[in-house]
Amino acid sequence: MELRHLRYFMAVAAERNLTQAAKNLFIAQPPLSRAIKQLEEEIGAALIVRRPRGIELTAGGKYFQEQARQILDKVATTINDTRRIAEDRKTVFSIGFVPSVFYGQLPFMVRRLRRNKNLEIVLHELKTRDQMDALKAGKIDIGFGRVYIEDPDVEQELLFDEPMIAAIPAGSPLTQHCPSMKELSACPMITFPSGPGPNFSDLSQDLFHQRGLRVNVIQQVNDVQTALSLVASDMGFTLVPEQVRRLHREGVEYMPLNDDKISVPVIASRRRGENPNAVMRLANTILNGLVENRLTGRYP
Repeated sequence: MELRHLRYFMAVAAERNLTQAAKNLFIAQPPLSRAIKQLEEEIGAALIVRRPRGIELTAGGKYFQEQARQILDKVATTINDTRRIAEDRKTVFSIGFVPSVFYGQLPFMVRRLRRNKNLEIVLHELKTRDQMDALKAGKIDIGFGRVYIEDPDVEQELLFDEPMIAAIPAGSPLTQHCPSMKELSACPMITFPSGPGPNFSDLSQDLFHQRGLRVNVIQQVNDVQTALSLVASDMGFTLVPEQVRRLHREGVEYMPLNDDKISVPVIASRRRGENPNAVMRLANTILNGLVENRLTGRYP
């Protein structure tokens, strides 16, 4: 099996059409069909089924697609890192993060790591689920997110639970006191798009559903900055982790919630069973200090 077989299969899986996949690969269709046939023979399982309207992946094909994607990502990452190390003679340490954790202490960790002149720190903004794939592909070395996702190849560590607060339009009557979840449920809510598996949107809306409350979602956005812009436009409120309070925005007031124990986790994800190298040990030491500062009420 060669890497070209994986790339050919991924092209077919993406297009679900042999003719179009061959065009994208700049090869004729017969060689592509033979390559897919060779791949299936080597694996010993059918990966695709030809239908009148195109190609369908078998159950094995869907599994192979995910594994092939990780392999190709790993190869691309290895090549890029090798070039970078050869040019700069630096060790690359890559960090994945969801935006809402970058308003707290994570920048201090990055700053501390950058003091080491032999390190090149690379940051990737990734949803927690995407961090799982990036870790397995070697694209990142550690990830910081908000949700638990079961994966046998990744271990997740709860760093601390962070209170949720409400971002409310300035001048709203809700800024005169700490609003309750019941009061907020009667107001238009700005949230983030839902997707496969648990995500921050699910976490924030579940806080209402657990209390038997319905929410009136009027707008879904992709990032915190856009959500706060809509809040400043008096379109509604949104729930954000406490550290977002550091992001000052005119027309927005951050209010603690009247209900107790409303929080979201901050989670670190690493490859399972991997012995930490010197860089990871340094990162873990810095991280432990920052977490201790957070838990004891001291920010650096």
